[in-house]
Amino acid sequence: MTKNLTVGNPALLIVSFAAPLFAGNLFQQFYNMADVFIVGRTLGVNALAAVGSTGSINFLVLGFLINSTQGAAIVTAQRFGAQDLPGVRRSFAASAALGAMTTCVLMFLGIFFCRPLLALLGTPAEIAGAARSYIIIIYWGMPAALLFNLFSSMMRAVGDSRTPLVILAVACVLNIILDYTFILVFHTGVEGAAYATVIAQLVSGLLCFPVMAARFPFFRISRSSLCVTAGELRAHVRIAVPMGFQMSIIALGSVTVTFALNRLGALAVAAFTASQKIDMLVNMPLGSLGAAMATYSAQNYGARKLERIKAGVKSSLCMALSFSMLIGLVYFFFGHFLSALFLGSEEAAVSMSHTYLKIAGMSYVFLAWLFILRQTLQGLGNSFIPTVAGITELCMRTFAAVILSRLFGFTGLCFSSPLAWAGGCIPLTAAMALTLKKINRKILQGYSMGV
Repeated sequence: MTKNLTVGNPALLIVSFAAPLFAGNLFQQFYNMADVFIVGRTLGVNALAAVGSTGSINFLVLGFLINSTQGAAIVTAQRFGAQDLPGVRRSFAASAALGAMTTCVLMFLGIFFCRPLLALLGTPAEIAGAARSYIIIIYWGMPAALLFNLFSSMMRAVGDSRTPLVILAVACVLNIILDYTFILVFHTGVEGAAYATVIAQLVSGLLCFPVMAARFPFFRISRSSLCVTAGELRAHVRIAVPMGFQMSIIALGSVTVTFALNRLGALAVAAFTASQKIDMLVNMPLGSLGAAMATYSAQNYGARKLERIKAGVKSSLCMALSFSMLIGLVYFFFGHFLSALFLGSEEAAVSMSHTYLKIAGMSYVFLAWLFILRQTLQGLGNSFIPTVAGITELCMRTFAAVILSRLFGFTGLCFSSPLAWAGGCIPLTAAMALTLKKINRKILQGYSMGV
């Protein structure tokens, strides 16, 4: 069912909307974590390193697709907040058309350039073949990834964060079953893990069809709405493409990190892969709060309820900062045990992974700040400053990869994300301060805001 985020207690609405998002992100991450866990435990460290070595170029391509789809959904959320249901239908049609075009281009580029990219990154010879086989299958499965991400973004735009959660739960269970089936029964190696992920994504996307048709009649595309106008496309491209570009900029930073990481050997790649999977799992509540703020701010912007935007920012920052400090303590005292879950008895790799977790955990306050401010600004239609923040993140990650990794080895490389988070916070904080000042002025004047 839909949820109107323009009425009610802001903090309670944000938490209730973010909770299913967090659980959904948890299941989404289980796609990748199941691959890493099963591959690492059944096929060994080299196979795990092969999957991990594709992470940055996977993020580079799929990150653009997912983020641009979410960006298009911001237009949908703004129109839903304004109770413009015909506009919601047109937005869905435009988002689908834009997503299809984006998928075709990215799939072709990813498949064509994956081999030279892996070579450019210096992927170790012993894992290069398996890495290439894995990532090509993932890229061929991009239409499946588009299906679910498009439909789930549309449902979340109108306030339904629970239905995507249920569908993701089904897909996650299927993914785990298929992982074991392909790897242990059919002996397909790392390719089996890729097939399992693509099939599970396809099933999750197909499950959305009957749900959306039955529960959201305003998403039913009529013959007239199939004729997407240039104006509709421009309205969505204006937000979707910069948001996709932001993610690709961040991914380019990850590519430089991967390049530096590959120089340190397969053991370092495995340790970094395992620790990043843990890192992504436990920082998802922060990302979920940020995603909730994007929809919350977009709906309230559409409804011109400016006071609620300001209250939502304050509440979400308090929650995110508190959680980030708690997780930092967990990493410091229990990170070794978390790393061992993925790396088993490889004590050297476990120790390296724990080093990463301790450094990241101490820097989570920057990540919390970054998530909330970036997503709020995007919900208000401001895509320029988040792009600037992404460029700043790229510069800081590149500095850690090129300079710090040479000076301090694996430990220096562990500072790549913390430095990127801190750097990205600078332009976002300045932009949010100006935005809040503008909101205050408009509230006092009693006019609508044009952010």
